Amino acid sequence: MPEPDTPAAPPTPDTCGEARGDTREGGEVPRRGADTSRGDTPGDDAAYPRADTARGDTPRAAPGRRGADTPHGDTPEAAPAYRHADTSPWDTPGAAPARRRAAEPRRAAEPGTGPARRDTPGPVLPYERADTPRRAAAEPPVTDLSDLPPVSWAARIAAVRPALALSAALALWAYAVRHTDVSRLDDLGLVTALHPAFWAGLAVLTVGFWCTVRGGRRGDLWPAAYVLGLLVMERATQAVLYPTPLYAWAWKHDAVVGHLLTAGRLQGADRLGDMAVYDQWPGFFAAQAALVRLLGVQDAAMYMAWWPLASSVLLLLPLLLVYRTFTEDRRLIWTAVWVFCVANWVGQDYFSPQSVAFALHLGVLAVVLRRYARTGGHPARRGQALWTVLITVLVAAIVVSHQLTPAMLVVSLIALAVTRRHRDWTPSATAVVVFLAWCLTAALPFLSAAMPELIRAVGDIGGNVEAGYGTTPTGTGALVSSWTARLLTASVLLLALAGAVRRKALRHRARPLLLLAAAPLPMFAAGSYGSEMIFRVLMFMLPGAAFFAAAALLPPVPAPAAAGTTAPRATPPRGARPALWVPLTALLAGTLAFVPSYSGKDRVSYFPPREVALVRQLFDQAPDGSLVVAANRNYPLALEAYWRTDHYWFLDDDRRHVDEILRDPATVLARDMAAVRPPARAYFLLTRGQMAHSAMNGPLDEPALRRVRDAVAASPRFAPVAENDAGVLYVLKPASREGDR
Repeated sequence: MPEPDTPAAPPTPDTCGEARGDTREGGEVPRRGADTSRGDTPGDDAAYPRADTARGDTPRAAPGRRGADTPHGDTPEAAPAYRHADTSPWDTPGAAPARRRAAEPRRAAEPGTGPARRDTPGPVLPYERADTPRRAAAEPPVTDLSDLPPVSWAARIAAVRPALALSAALALWAYAVRHTDVSRLDDLGLVTALHPAFWAGLAVLTVGFWCTVRGGRRGDLWPAAYVLGLLVMERATQAVLYPTPLYAWAWKHDAVVGHLLTAGRLQGADRLGDMAVYDQWPGFFAAQAALVRLLGVQDAAMYMAWWPLASSVLLLLPLLLVYRTFTEDRRLIWTAVWVFCVANWVGQDYFSPQSVAFALHLGVLAVVLRRYARTGGHPARRGQALWTVLITVLVAAIVVSHQLTPAMLVVSLIALAVTRRHRDWTPSATAVVVFLAWCLTAALPFLSAAMPELIRAVGDIGGNVEAGYGTTPTGTGALVSSWTARLLTASVLLLALAGAVRRKALRHRARPLLLLAAAPLPMFAAGSYGSEMIFRVLMFMLPGAAFFAAAALLPPVPAPAAAGTTAPRATPPRGARPALWVPLTALLAGTLAFVPSYSGKDRVSYFPPREVALVRQLFDQAPDGSLVVAANRNYPLALEAYWRTDHYWFLDDDRRHVDEILRDPATVLARDMAAVRPPARAYFLLTRGQMAHSAMNGPLDEPALRRVRDAVAASPRFAPVAENDAGVLYVLKPASREGDR
């Protein structure tokens, strides 16, 4: 006797605008087939199987043997994909294939009501339970578009809302860069020069991104488009506005590439002096020399203005792989990527070995986290040899390109290896062996000469920090930029701490990211790294810190309703709605704070075309063995042709000698330059970039350097060579060299 049928359960609606498959409050359901024996507990940001509750489907029963007897009244096993096409999913297992017949009449379709539907419930098959929701009968395909329900204007607007915000932001950015004048930068650099439309576009972009990741859309396309838009507005603005590349260090690296193209081989300290260090870590420069030849351009300066954008995009893939290791919540993944981009103000994305080495560093970590985790309490061995080869190649590329990144990688891999989840010493042993092999062979000459200084710096944490962040800038723009960057960094670290404390289950699952964020801290005791150790440590901490900072900004997703039930509509308590705007405000403030942190010193970093032309004129006419004397090295082409010319920056000298130069500039400088033998010549160069750097960072202000310039111009010992509004160039007369010797 068939039992009475029960109507299908109503569909379970999504809660709080979140799509199915995201995290639940207080924990997550692990992925089907996932191995939780690795220490992964059901918690934040793990995925759970998607139930087609919108169609009234019943969750599948536990899998069993095909053809096994199904007890009367139990829910049958879902039909596998390979079942014969003629077998209905409603047939009893083992029964002959048959199609279910319509046992009840259908009511006629009324105009405008769509296809006809079943009017009365059909009979219940013997194996079905009355309380089990049944799959709705398949409807005939729609052949007349008039039968489709009309789409509301609200739905249409919601579908294109991400495109509207992104397009508006990019349009405002394009308008701003067309109406921004960078010919007269003040102490705040690009901050005050930017058109107000830029700030409006950045705000629209941030709000649009937040609404997109918090809304019901769970795809990756729109968040990725917003992140790329952010990188364009952050990293491409300078390339569009400035006609020449930024940063004296980028010009220096271009000179190293030029040396490799000219010499065609590596050279030692006997020929290059201190610059031989770049020939002992030549990976990045050799690759750029090959790229210059491949592109057929004159030098790397033709494209290095766009390098910050290219290197930032290069970081996205390893970042996404690292974050997807610990969560499938796309809100958290893309918000963490956004936080990383706006907090990465350190400026190591310019044309440098560090920019590529950092991306390779993240690539190694992504492989280790995803392929070397223990499964079922045992190390994963499938395809391990292939991944070890890949890690070896990546580590070798890092080791031959940069001095500091291999050390950061080694401490990070060791920190992972001491945990139970990643207790596989193969990656860390590989990194140590490759690193030591290079240090004891190709890099040994430099390390032997620098070892006494390196040993003295070990353990001096206060001195190493003071040499970086602890220094006191002297200019107004430098103060604003420095303190904005400090507040931005402190805010991200505090948010990361709050996220780790607040999301207990996520903290357990993503514990390796916490270790990776803390692993670079011991490097403070290793040395100052040219007064930049604190900046490098912050950069290597940032991937883990950004992940937990994003977790602090996002609320956990409520648990989905059980099958066959209707989830109550989530309504925030009274007074809680203003709190929904707090994370957006924090994200917007951090995004806007990036600009002064990153571009607040553009007055120092930007060299106008006339300054570039003046310096190029110097090196075009300087004979081999010539000496270039300047206040500091902040000018373009500062080390152009360094293999055949010498350089002396008098502000880097002892303070007593600097005071002596200030008392009698022309006489003391002529004496310092008199040792040059003909046909070589001695030049004095003072440019706008040098004066801006000294005024912003010390030790002399612009009036003091102008007095030096005026004294040299009035001295009969010097002859003018070239002069424009960006600088002056003088040469020491041969008679003065003989008289002062």
